Amino acid sequence: MAVKTTASGKMDKRTKEYKELKERLAKARAAKAKASAPKKPTSKLKKTASGKVDKRTKEGKEIAARMAKARKAKNSLANRLKRLFR
Repeated sequence: MAVKTTASGKMDKRTKEYKELKERLAKARAAKAKASAPKKPTSKLKKTASGKVDKRTKEGKEIAARMAKARKAKNSLANRLKRLFR
């Protein structure tokens, strides 16, 4: 498929081949955008009106416990020493 070019070397926009090419590119872009559309998270966590995780549920209590454990470990003596000697 030989596409006609202008004197400057660009594709001639008036030709049928150019218009077909642009049509195919538009379809491909649309398909790519549709395929890479952001997926909704499939989280089953119950949330409060403000959007935070509801801590009254079983999962919320587990998350809160993990957070408390991490907070406690952050200030442990071993971690303080690690931070001192970095």
